[in-house]
Amino acid sequence: MGHGFGKRTDPILSSYVDDVDKDDLMTVEDLVRHIMQSEVLADAIVRKFIDINDDGSVSYQELLRKLMRTLDRAKVQVLLTTGDQSKKLSQEADLYPLHDNNNLPQININKNQRYQTMEGFGAGLSNSAASVIYHSPKRHEIMRQLFSPTDGIGVSYIRITMGGSDFQAVPPYTYNDIPNGQTDFQMNYFSIQKDREFFIPIIKEALSLNPSLKIVATPWSPPAWMKSTNTLYGGDFHQDWDGKYQQALSLYFVKFIQAYKSEGIDITAITIQNEPRFQTSGYPTMTMSWQIQRDLIKWHMGPLFRQNNINTKILILDHNWDLHEYPENILRDNDAKQYVGGVAWHCYAGDKSEPERLHSKFSNIDQYFTECSGFAASPDFKGNLVWNFDNLFLHQPRVWAKAVLFWNIALDQNHGPMVQVQGCKDCRGVVTVYSGSDRYQKEVEYYIIGHLSKVVKTQAVRIDSSDNVNGLRSVAFENPLGTIAVVVLNTQDHSKQFALNFNGVRYSYNLPGKSVVSFLYSP
Repeated sequence: MGHGFGKRTDPILSSYVDDVDKDDLMTVEDLVRHIMQSEVLADAIVRKFIDINDDGSVSYQELLRKLMRTLDRAKVQVLLTTGDQSKKLSQEADLYPLHDNNNLPQININKNQRYQTMEGFGAGLSNSAASVIYHSPKRHEIMRQLFSPTDGIGVSYIRITMGGSDFQAVPPYTYNDIPNGQTDFQMNYFSIQKDREFFIPIIKEALSLNPSLKIVATPWSPPAWMKSTNTLYGGDFHQDWDGKYQQALSLYFVKFIQAYKSEGIDITAITIQNEPRFQTSGYPTMTMSWQIQRDLIKWHMGPLFRQNNINTKILILDHNWDLHEYPENILRDNDAKQYVGGVAWHCYAGDKSEPERLHSKFSNIDQYFTECSGFAASPDFKGNLVWNFDNLFLHQPRVWAKAVLFWNIALDQNHGPMVQVQGCKDCRGVVTVYSGSDRYQKEVEYYIIGHLSKVVKTQAVRIDSSDNVNGLRSVAFENPLGTIAVVVLNTQDHSKQFALNFNGVRYSYNLPGKSVVSFLYSP
């Protein structure tokens, strides 16, 4: 069953219909004040009337028709998830500006103060994630729950692995695996055939459910012959003075983007290397210095993308907040910077506000939050709900992220499947799919994503909202069609009553402790 906003019978009108003589004429102001007890809304309704009689009156039928239309515009829709799990993306009663809320703590929404344009919210699609969904008897139901904007949460952005990663249901591979000791600088043996087994079908199904889905693609390792170790596991990028390996890697990305395009899949962005300051011999990884990444972009990848009319964004770093000097060093080189489409961040070390500091130095560079995993060792729903909103899904948009993504969108009950020995042994997927059965379970991360993806549309613009008001955190957006989405987190243990202030029209709400609410307002 899906979560989201639906049609509700309006209870407001029923309270006064029996008191009104339908043949009478009455002033609009008096009737509206009688119904709504709100001078602000009454005046707003009056301004919308275009055929009031000369004496200031209007027929009941005309008033009712216009009042119902105005009430529909005036209401605020509500989705609630509570820390005690009694509500999970639950559609609550609509809000109306019935009373004066001047004395309540206020979260002020200012759509005239505008920030970045949003691209989406979601999670990563690893080989393991795609496999566990693809082989589930409930595959299509799970996909609808994840990607359908009407039947599910409408995931709007995913990060896909380019070949092998730390989450593999099959042995790790790349798109140019050739016999040991050989090279293929022209990519004559490039192939995405292994992705066609179950990886590409899952992506295509996601796109059929949400055609506006955006995709960032990331390699954990390039082909082994491009590396110092001649293996996918660990090592550095091959050092060469004439740039032929950097040119080959750039061509590898071009071939990948073109091959996926031929499958009907547009790649929105790529990152050059997952976590370029980390390596292990336990699963595909590679270190890459900022100097190599800078030169790769400046001399090879950037020009080759341009030469092939590829508009896919090139994102740098794709690692933790504490490595902020890595992208800064690259961006100081204007010849490289011209090709950089953004900076990608992970959560596992550093200060969550680091993107704000980078923005203060390079305000024209887009920022993305591309990975943070949930862990089975941290099972508390309430604690995870608060931490992930406080640090990621509320905070990262406030520090300029255009997208916010968890790691695996699905894993099995054993935190896999995983063919390699090393890797994260207690990572939690957004959905847990039980292998060997038709059971699946939505984890806390599912509801966290949904509170943004259900109300914030692609190309929404973040707008200003009051933050840290009496323990309440917030973030707000204006959608392309003009609706306003606001997400509020109560970080405190006890409930908090507050007022949402939309340009003088106020709505009161009492938010339980350690809970989150999404509002959708149609001004």
